[in-house]
Amino acid sequence: MFDFQTIRMETGDGVATITLDRPERGNAMDMEVMRELMHASLHCDESPQVRAVIITGAGRFFCAGGDLASFGDTDDPASLIKEMTVYFHAAVSRFNRMDAPVIAAVNGMAAGAGFSLAAACDISLAAASARFASQYTAAALSPDGSSTFFVPRLVGMRRAAELMLTNRMLSAEEAVEWGLITRVVEDERLLDEARELAEGLAAGPTLAYGAVKRLLAESSAATLETQMEMEARSIGALSASADGREGVRAFLEKRPPRFTGE
Repeated sequence: MFDFQTIRMETGDGVATITLDRPERGNAMDMEVMRELMHASLHCDESPQVRAVIITGAGRFFCAGGDLASFGDTDDPASLIKEMTVYFHAAVSRFNRMDAPVIAAVNGMAAGAGFSLAAACDISLAAASARFASQYTAAALSPDGSSTFFVPRLVGMRRAAELMLTNRMLSAEEAVEWGLITRVVEDERLLDEARELAEGLAAGPTLAYGAVKRLLAESSAATLETQMEMEARSIGALSASADGREGVRAFLEKRPPRFTGE
């Protein structure tokens, strides 16, 4: 269905699995990876059949970051990187704004852009062998891909500054303790756990998940009264949706609900 060259996307049972597929380069992101990731995010956002998303990497790495070799092939690196971030940031934005929950299955090193992507997902599972590092300032660069937005919210400003200024590497267990990721999974169980979680979410009330994502995203910038008004409007709209009505009926009838994502 999609003629991707640097990623793979497979769909089934309401789940889209996106695999960064440059294992020989540690799944480092060049222009084409970021462009294809954006197109994958647009498909997931627009397809009613996609009700949960998994993002993972092929081989030993989740993503080693941006492909620095591609930066050296141009006389105008600033324009190149600005164009790359158009695609990468659009992908991150779509994944965050869509209703479907997005799960990172971090199978190995997540550095640079991979660190940012893992932090930006709604739920992040990590293999026990995974490692996390910002790494941008090691190349005299500053972060992109939303990590300066999400990481301080996840781990706090002091820890975010330490990660980004010193490039401290976290183990998977440390990343859980710091709040950067959700939980650690045995390496051989990572994709199975991610699929089980994604399939459970795909069978759930997709519009309600989207509402949760939006309310959480907006909460840090809203006053108490504004946030409660948004909560009231959201729960009111959901109560009139097909899934909202089914959820109430199923509760009253003491049976499992049958959600359609509508």
